[in-house]
Amino acid sequence: MSGVWVFKNGVVRLVENPGDCHGATGRRKMLVHLSSNEVMTSYAALERKLYSLGWERYYDDPDLLQYHKRSTVHLISLPNDFNRFKSMHMYDIVVKNRNEFEVRDM
Repeated sequence: MSGVWVFKNGVVRLVENPGDCHGATGRRKMLVHLSSNEVMTSYAALERKLYSLGWERYYDDPDLLQYHKRSTVHLISLPNDFNRFKSMHMYDIVVKNRNEFEVRDM
């Protein structure tokens, strides 16, 4: 069983094989910071938001961007190249930062 767990309206469901930046609908996805309504178009923009939420950057693996929040056991791991940033990474960020980010269709 492969896919991404999606939390929506208090219900959790598994979206199988979400693909690159495409979800089950086949449409491209974008990560949006809710309070500012800003679309995350680069890692620099995303990193600013994560830092403001208390996430810290790990520099152990040169092939990954990794962030950890001291108050949790969560770790966000992202590919070094933003072009390889997929919907599964977006949903990982959403789940670990509830009410802060949302994945939307483009």
